[in-house]
Amino acid sequence: MTPGGRRAAACAGEPRIGTLRPHLVTVAHGTRTAAGNEVARELTAAASRRLGWDATTSYVELCAPLFADVVATVDTPAVVVPLLLSTGYHLRQDLPAAVAAAGRDDVRLGGSLGPDRLLAAAQVDRLRAVGAVPGQPVVMVAAGSTDPAASADLDDAAHLLAHAWGAPVRLATLSGRGRRLVEVVRAGDAVSPYLLATGHFHRRARHDALAAGATVVADVIGPHQRLVDLVVERARALAPQETRASA
Repeated sequence: MTPGGRRAAACAGEPRIGTLRPHLVTVAHGTRTAAGNEVARELTAAASRRLGWDATTSYVELCAPLFADVVATVDTPAVVVPLLLSTGYHLRQDLPAAVAAAGRDDVRLGGSLGPDRLLAAAQVDRLRAVGAVPGQPVVMVAAGSTDPAASADLDDAAHLLAHAWGAPVRLATLSGRGRRLVEVVRAGDAVSPYLLATGHFHRRARHDALAAGATVVADVIGPHQRLVDLVVERARALAPQETRASA
């Protein structure tokens, strides 16, 4: 068994959903936290129902089925919606390489989900749910990346959140480029994790934010209805024109 196979074994058996073509393939990063991987499945199932398409959830690593395996074996034309919030190595290298290795010319690979106004709207809902109040300063915290393009995406995402929230938003990252929470959070701030699902980064973000003096820390974006809307929107944009016309 390959190292990737060993990492993924605990989550094997992911079902396909739906009955119609084209085939939607989502791809999340993957985590050792089972609840975090479930978010991708819930989003995929909801998008599949909305679209009326077959759908398969996949992961870059740490959970099965791995994207490289799915793209090599799915037996119909597919559109791939990465459940990744910003540009980075996986989008630039891993996913295109997997499609190329599969020798597929009938797979349409999309870009990152963010930045997008629908993500910002979901973050606003998560902030309100934990008691953040209008006008309260917010720190948006992301996993981070060493890719300069990811930094630009995160800056844009923070601006979108500031517009949707109606108050200043400062940016922090947990790794890679950018400032850390301890450098950015001020007493009384609310913190909005720019994370899709729970896992190591979510736990660290909450701990570091509260330790730095944040009043409240919102939940991860998760399987929010706005995110379902975004996945559906991206899938339709990737679909062949005749499919979009009949959707």
